[in-house]
Amino acid sequence: MPKANGKKEVKEKKEKRKPIKNAIVISDLHCGCQMALCPPKVKLDTGGKYEASHYQMKIWECWQSFWNEWVPRVTRDEPYCVVLNGDALDGRHHNAVTQISQNLADQHNIAMEILGPITEKCNGKLYFIRGTEAHVGPAAENEERLARELKTVTDENGNYSRFELYLDLGGCLAHFNHHIGTTGSMHYESTALMKEYTEFCADSARWARKLPDIVIRSHRHRKAEIKVPSHRGEGICFTTAGWQLRTPFVYRIPGGRITTPMIGGSLVRQGDEEFYARHQVWETKRPKTSRPRIEVAQ
Repeated sequence: MPKANGKKEVKEKKEKRKPIKNAIVISDLHCGCQMALCPPKVKLDTGGKYEASHYQMKIWECWQSFWNEWVPRVTRDEPYCVVLNGDALDGRHHNAVTQISQNLADQHNIAMEILGPITEKCNGKLYFIRGTEAHVGPAAENEERLARELKTVTDENGNYSRFELYLDLGGCLAHFNHHIGTTGSMHYESTALMKEYTEFCADSARWARKLPDIVIRSHRHRKAEIKVPSHRGEGICFTTAGWQLRTPFVYRIPGGRITTPMIGGSLVRQGDEEFYARHQVWETKRPKTSRPRIEVAQ
């Protein structure tokens, strides 16, 4: 009998140590911006309240659908970790006037209200990647403060956020970093992705290191993906959609002023036979068309 109990304990320990094979990737929340993800009502430091706009409520509906419908379906109700790939906060940047509040404590509290439930969904397996200096501080100190309160997975230095992450999902090696080159033309949208992947190939070969199977970048607020044949089946590099609509800055950018924002997130999964990525992206509508008419006197 003691021997049988011992085997049962070993089996239970092995089950607890099973690798997580799913990673949900989100990025560019820009909490604190009037054009970005926000709960329906927010209490501010001054005691006042901010009520989300019609457009923010649309993003909020997408956020709820993403976590309550899409994520359980694509992960097959299996455990998953979450990687927030930078720019969780909007910050005080570029003399912008679109913040809900330029008080960083307000932005921090908005992010906590949004991300607190997510840490529960992934049982604390939340990884935090540091974003852009203009949004989160020169050393991403504002994101580190937020990540610490969320009790994210720490790096080898004990930090709660990091600039990059190598993540092993049951044999699939993924590399995360927020930044990647941008372009003003959709013709060249995949160029930086191919460069990022091939440069990883060269550097990995140079030092005889394992090549990541999937390379994930953000920053652009646009989902794009390239796939190339590799000894592991396919090498993949993709950028993630964001959770922010167009701000006044975007209307000045080639490409940005023409295209509509992409809202959504991604999955990286090691399946039974192969690794792959899936994406949930919502398109946003163009402004209504105006039709001027001549008033004819009766």
